Amino acid sequence: MNTRFQDGGPERITLAMTGASGAQYGLRLLDCLVREDREVHFLISKAAQLVMATETDVSLPAKPQLMQAFLTEYTGAAAGQIRVYGKEDWMSPVASGSGAPAAMVVVPCSTGTLSAIATGACNNLIERAADVTLKERRQLILVPRETPYSSIHLEHMLKLSNMGVTILPASPGFYHQPQTIDDLIDFVVARILNLLGIPQDMLPRWGEHHLSSDE
Repeated sequence: MNTRFQDGGPERITLAMTGASGAQYGLRLLDCLVREDREVHFLISKAAQLVMATETDVSLPAKPQLMQAFLTEYTGAAAGQIRVYGKEDWMSPVASGSGAPAAMVVVPCSTGTLSAIATGACNNLIERAADVTLKERRQLILVPRETPYSSIHLEHMLKLSNMGVTILPASPGFYHQPQTIDDLIDFVVARILNLLGIPQDMLPRWGEHHLSSDE
């Protein structure tokens, strides 16, 4: 099992996209991981593909092999750097603790997927991969994009947080004075990269460019 970390975060990452709004976050994170030379194990639900086609100009092929080729060209990744698996590919590395990457991010994370992960459901490969990440005590980051949250959503978030999962809502800040939608997307993606320990230059850390009171 390869769970080695580079000086700047894990070498291999599972990236899953589910059917909440915010496909731009997942695509941008994928692009950043490729640029940082990470191996990405990519999972996407059918609902996420529909949302992506609605929210962006990206329309993914349905078959995993074609999707892998498309995303490799789209991001400029090296051959084999992005690996795409179907929803019932139970023989994929992410389905087992002996082969899964050291970290997993679900972005965007639908409240349905949040519920499934919190209750241990493994009805598809995304849910199984998250279950593996939990049982192996590896890093799991969930990025919900929903508003408002119901008590059910909050209870599931608390349960997962108590298990060590990071809940990172897609709630961009404004202290960096964003000028475009891309700036807002980058805020959230930069926070994900910071948690993974992967270098990023999209967002300065708080205080890095703050002027002192006598300047």
